[in-house]
Amino acid sequence: MAQDHAHDHDHDHDDHTPITAEAAPGYYEVMETAVREILIEKGYLTANDIRHQIEVLDSRTPALGAAAVARAWTDPAFKARLLENGRTACEELGISFYDDTQLIVLENTAEVHNLIVCTLCSCYPRPVLGLPPDWYKLKPYRARAVSEPRKVLAEFGTIIPDDVEIRVSDSTAVIRYLVLPRRPEGTEGWSEAQLASIVTRDAMIGVIPVTLEKEAA
Repeated sequence: MAQDHAHDHDHDHDDHTPITAEAAPGYYEVMETAVREILIEKGYLTANDIRHQIEVLDSRTPALGAAAVARAWTDPAFKARLLENGRTACEELGISFYDDTQLIVLENTAEVHNLIVCTLCSCYPRPVLGLPPDWYKLKPYRARAVSEPRKVLAEFGTIIPDDVEIRVSDSTAVIRYLVLPRRPEGTEGWSEAQLASIVTRDAMIGVIPVTLEKEAA
């Protein structure tokens, strides 16, 4: 039975593989290819079925998650609902979920920084973020995000002060996570559209903060 895990790790390791290192296809990738080919051969699904599902996935982008973040920044009641049940709150915005996964939204604060990973494969909140980045699926990130999160974040240019707790949440086949980043200063009076324009995919994974370097639309 799948379980969700929250890790609070900050170990010091000198020897580590860069998270961008190339990796050979893993066990689950090989098994997925084999099972897919067998299902098509046996007639349980077709290549068109797979193509349609890929089109559905391709229609999902980080703009959906960014809209939910921007609403949470401007609407305290919605933020409370989002933190209580991410899936139903996102559905209020017309974001549909095409699977049975739960969505847990974790808020970054001045005291806590959240980081998302899937240590087994690449489980990811695709209904709200679309396809995961390549580095998210690689073994170096999946292993090191848990064992040395501070170093991993530093490689993304994110320096977390020593007095800020880092919490690493491990996605599963049934539970996915989304980070609610901190709203940057200087955005008072901005519209939801302006706020959404500066919220990036990586900020909602937790590897970088939201900044004003990207101009609002």
